[in-house]
Amino acid sequence: MEPSKLNPLHESMTALCRLVDTLRGENGCPWDKKQTPATVSIYLIEEVFELADAIETGYAGQIREELGDVLFHIVFIARMFQERAEFDLARVAQTITEKMTRRHPHVFGDQKVANSDEVIQNWHKIKLDENKSFPKRSLLDSVPPKLPALMRAYRISDRMAKSGCDWEDMAADLQGADAGLGELKEAVKSQDSHLISEKYGDLLLTLVNVARRAKVHPESALAAAVKKLELQFKMVEARVAESQRDFEEISREEKKEIWQKVQKRVP
Repeated sequence: MEPSKLNPLHESMTALCRLVDTLRGENGCPWDKKQTPATVSIYLIEEVFELADAIETGYAGQIREELGDVLFHIVFIARMFQERAEFDLARVAQTITEKMTRRHPHVFGDQKVANSDEVIQNWHKIKLDENKSFPKRSLLDSVPPKLPALMRAYRISDRMAKSGCDWEDMAADLQGADAGLGELKEAVKSQDSHLISEKYGDLLLTLVNVARRAKVHPESALAAAVKKLELQFKMVEARVAESQRDFEEISREEKKEIWQKVQKRVP
């Protein structure tokens, strides 16, 4: 049997790397050849969100395809840095393998942990030790600025809490949410758009803290709520379509009545 047949992963990765080499090569694709890490990173972000959507569906074929799209962009970006003689894909794989080994001493070393909470605590301590080798910087610097605001708020809140800056509790955060809602109502009365935006942001941030304490990710919770809202609206559209009328022809009152019936079916 040929050696390549013994290792399909190696064979497939080699083929993918050669494909990218060709695209970036002298006789490759003009569009691919002019790309930079910065331009490709935008597409990578989009592909990651598409992958997350695919995972929500649970359809293996779609997930496999989206994983491939993400992998392609990672290989593509690594190739561009290889062209600069800075690092290659092999070095990327080596670096992450070393990091994951170092951050799992309970698996690859002799450290003992009682549960997943201890794993997270140790992970944070190891990261702090790793950061000591870098110039002095904030603990929050590793949170990507381009993350969606809700995800970034959660990550920053979590980092602050793990560093000991978490002097409130769930009850205090809920009280803060009530107070924040009151301030938002007053801001709305003022019709000051800047003040409304500020108070709305403050309230969202407080609710992110509530989610963190409840061990709920706000991005996932909001995504689920939006998905339910979308389903309810599509059910309203379907009911209107069954009456063989255009959606625009239906009065607000009738739409509201249909909506209330749909809500009972999709609580």
